Amino acid sequence: MIGELIDHVPNPGGKLPITFPRSVGQVPIFYNAKPSGMKSNWYVDYVAEKVTPLYPFGHGLSYTKFEYGNLSIDKKQAGSGESVNISLQIKNVGKVSGDEVVQLYIRDEYASNPRPIKELKGYQRLTLNPNQERTITFHLLVDQLAFYNESLKLTLEAGNILVMAGSSSEDIRLRGEFEIIGENKIAVRERIFVCPVSIE
Repeated sequence: MIGELIDHVPNPGGKLPITFPRSVGQVPIFYNAKPSGMKSNWYVDYVAEKVTPLYPFGHGLSYTKFEYGNLSIDKKQAGSGESVNISLQIKNVGKVSGDEVVQLYIRDEYASNPRPIKELKGYQRLTLNPNQERTITFHLLVDQLAFYNESLKLTLEAGNILVMAGSSSEDIRLRGEFEIIGENKIAVRERIFVCPVSIE
């Protein structure tokens, strides 16, 4: 009876565009904080509550469940002007149709300036029927990983990049990595904000 009722109810698929704190004492709180920043208590929980947010950036609920798998990164090394194709499969393993917003995050591990522990670089909404599986590919432009250095110059730096894909900033399902190669610091002409996506 409940399953039949859910079949006729629109399945929510929205994701939070902000991080919800547990209390005012956590403000400000960001998903893309620096490695030791944006926490009044860095290593352990508060006396009366957890240090984690009530709802993380990208959080959302659904009447069904989605399974992530088969992460593939087509290049181990790439330079400025190139793109890295990051593919994964997602399957609706529940009993009702639903929408999922697949989120792609990266982390620049060894930059000259401290970089966020996670940065959202791409996302895509998918509608999947029960047992349906699709392959999604993020065509991540290497120049999209450039940042403003201490001289306020838009710069791409050589080094290792962690790749994370998941359902929210805290619900990471898949991990991988690739390396930016070339000169240690490469000037980039303009910021790139959009990561192209293809679905099969």
